Amino acid sequence: MTVDFQKALACVVLVTCGNVEEAETIAKTIVTERLAACVNVVGHSGGIHSFFIWDDMLQKENEILLLIKTMPEQLSQLKKRIQELHGYTVPEFIVLPVIFGGQSYMQWIQDSVG
Repeated sequence: MTVDFQKALACVVLVTCGNVEEAETIAKTIVTERLAACVNVVGHSGGIHSFFIWDDMLQKENEILLLIKTMPEQLSQLKKRIQELHGYTVPEFIVLPVIFGGQSYMQWIQDSVG
């Protein structure tokens, strides 16, 4: 699927992880490698509850949510790196375009990645 991100100032990528250690490893790696400006680790202490169908059965899992701030031009490389680091067979990778934001924050994201 091809998506036109020409109007996106930045992107927020959603990724769920099975445990805190994996979430923190991914977060530290992608920020250090400048694939993301910032990663919020949500549910660190108690996790979030995810319901989904897997192997034709309803599943309920405690997961950790990563909110990753990056630039559109980093998405391909970021996706590849997350797939390398992630333990799931099918890791979540959902991209939300940012079409408005504080000018100084958007500039910081742009300056922090690449």
